Amino acid sequence: MNIEVNRQNLKFLECFASETRIHIIELLNERPMNIKDLAEALGISSAIVTKHIQKLEEVSIITTESVPSTRGRQKLCYLTLETASLQFRAKRKADHNGYNVSIPIGQYSAYEVKPTCGLCSDSKIIGIVDDPRYFSDPEHVKAKHLWFGSGYIEYRIPNYLVGKQTVSSISLSLEMCSEAPHYNENWPSDLYFYLNDVCLGMWTCPGDFGAARGVYTPDWWDLGTQHGLLKQITVDSEGSFIDGIRMSDKTVKELAFRYGEDIRFRISAPESAENSGGLSLFGRQFGNYDQDIQVSIAY
Repeated sequence: MNIEVNRQNLKFLECFASETRIHIIELLNERPMNIKDLAEALGISSAIVTKHIQKLEEVSIITTESVPSTRGRQKLCYLTLETASLQFRAKRKADHNGYNVSIPIGQYSAYEVKPTCGLCSDSKIIGIVDDPRYFSDPEHVKAKHLWFGSGYIEYRIPNYLVGKQTVSSISLSLEMCSEAPHYNENWPSDLYFYLNDVCLGMWTCPGDFGAARGVYTPDWWDLGTQHGLLKQITVDSEGSFIDGIRMSDKTVKELAFRYGEDIRFRISAPESAENSGGLSLFGRQFGNYDQDIQVSIAY
């Protein structure tokens, strides 16, 4: 996640101005905890902890879930944000023209997947779980969540360039994680990203997240995986980055964008990878972020 240092993101930045909130993040990094346990560990009242939790949850650093306990119900707190990059020098919007598109995760153009695998809409599983043939089912365009143990999924991004316009940068934002049977939060997966068949680099996802329910995950969903991590992939004149961290020296000029040709974006979880942990993708109405694959192109 990229966070611009500005007044619009003040609520996020203010979360780190409190030693107590930093301590809460440290504690939740070890394990999920309820409000009472946090209060005891911090040496403060449950009411004060609740106020700090509300601030952290408001900006999606943590999530909470009401679960049964021996005396009614308790609020269990989970750390959900893995990384965040602070962007101090924002790109001046006046310097570029561009456009944005949102691509539903079900509108892929090519795939090759192996079980465990499946896809679902916001109301039901599409086809049969662990049968790759259903990735060709006409209803796949309605998918809000999809997963596979190994293989790839590819999307076509519309290319609206005209004349002599050239792309100066392209950014993609998407929610994803590994894929393990049911779920396993310690399940690394090496994920590779391609634009127009050019490998931008690899990122190792730490796990398949299911301990905390996804903020937007439908109530009927009970197959384990709940949410992913929101990652931003950017390619510009300096190289290829994920959340501001360099993946490779591949620049936007090497991607060979051509007038009249769609831009192909592929995510691959190779069976031969050192960490062959699969891929789970989340779209609108699923996971922790109510969005599809967001693409921003500047020229």
